[in-house]
Amino acid sequence: MMRLASFALPGIMFALASCGSPEPDPAPTPTATITAPRTLVGADLDLSTLGAKIAGPQGSEVETVLSARNRQIGTLVSYVACPAGVEECRLGEMPEDTVYTYVHAVTLAEQNYGEEAENGPETVEAPPTLFRTIRKAAGFNQSIGYSTADAEAVLGDPDAISISNDNGSLIWRVVRGSGWKPGGTVTFWWQSTLPPQGPDEAYLFEVDGNQVAATGPFPPEDKPVEGSRN
Repeated sequence: MMRLASFALPGIMFALASCGSPEPDPAPTPTATITAPRTLVGADLDLSTLGAKIAGPQGSEVETVLSARNRQIGTLVSYVACPAGVEECRLGEMPEDTVYTYVHAVTLAEQNYGEEAENGPETVEAPPTLFRTIRKAAGFNQSIGYSTADAEAVLGDPDAISISNDNGSLIWRVVRGSGWKPGGTVTFWWQSTLPPQGPDEAYLFEVDGNQVAATGPFPPEDKPVEGSRN
């Protein structure tokens, strides 16, 4: 900014001007890098590759009731298993290269809880049906899938589910089939190089427009590499 000072003398006007130092440009605001969701190739659930389950504060399995609008829409039963051959999966005693399999069985309630739209179901696009993590799946090793036998029995198509990675969050979405049959169970799985730190509200189930947060075993956040910047 220019500041002008003037002094009046007899018959003479002297103008003295001084300029301040220019202000530095503001530092650029850091922006998060957002990438488009990536489609993942899912594999069938093979229980023969799983060893002992981790026994946590709630036992070897964590069960959550899925409720929305004061109605029970289903249940979620989750567990974490060590690789095949491990007879006792103890946290803190496993080798550093152990891979942990996170398994989630979602069972839809028996009753018909969906509400018909005012203009009739034929004029309204069907809302999505999906199961997902609501934050980054730390330690994810790109191994993921679901039970194709469950999908065929419950959804009418063994290839009914697509899987994607949305900035670290894992999403299983029903894209084919005849719809989730009431009382039917579909089992999802994924692997991490990190063991669970305990049950956490880290999952979400969505069906017929109902979104329900669910609790299950989840790994801690990725540890930053020594010497790296966050």
